[in-house]
Amino acid sequence: MSDQTNIARIGILTVSDRASQGVYEDKGGPAIREWFTQALLSPWEAVARVIPDEQPNIEDALIELADVEGCSLIVTTGGTGPALRDVTPEATEAVCTKMLPGFGELMRTASLKFVPTAILSRQTAGIRQRCLIVNLPGKPSAIDDCLKAVFPAIPYCIDLIEGAWLEANPEFCAAFRPAHAKKPG
Repeated sequence: MSDQTNIARIGILTVSDRASQGVYEDKGGPAIREWFTQALLSPWEAVARVIPDEQPNIEDALIELADVEGCSLIVTTGGTGPALRDVTPEATEAVCTKMLPGFGELMRTASLKFVPTAILSRQTAGIRQRCLIVNLPGKPSAIDDCLKAVFPAIPYCIDLIEGAWLEANPEFCAAFRPAHAKKPG
């Protein structure tokens, strides 16, 4: 578990030059927080950060959230497109020991139902020790579409890497766990 109180810690990392400078309101981070508030029945707390589109800053924030803050899940928003300053996937790959390309494939497939430009997205996911890192787009409606697509696999993935227990709200978005998967403790 992430700590003695059995509260899962979820990092929410907004990657945006404008939001980090206060020029633009961060809508992605709050959308992620609200999504998990509806999706999870188990206790959890958000550890939120807003940083500019700079690869070293993104890497440092991911490492801090995973290694120091003890997050079992980090969800990023922004920086996944083809623009020159979009480097979130590169930062994610740099700090992870295992990549999970199926997450990005499924998110793009889900998003293509709504916009043809979903093929421009470079979302990915990976593992850093006992932490799953998932890159999401910046738009709140796209965040919802992508999380609904991949969340069913997230709690069991975190089980497999010995992270915190996440209990899904099946009325909002059901998660899959094999019959043999049991809550620790």
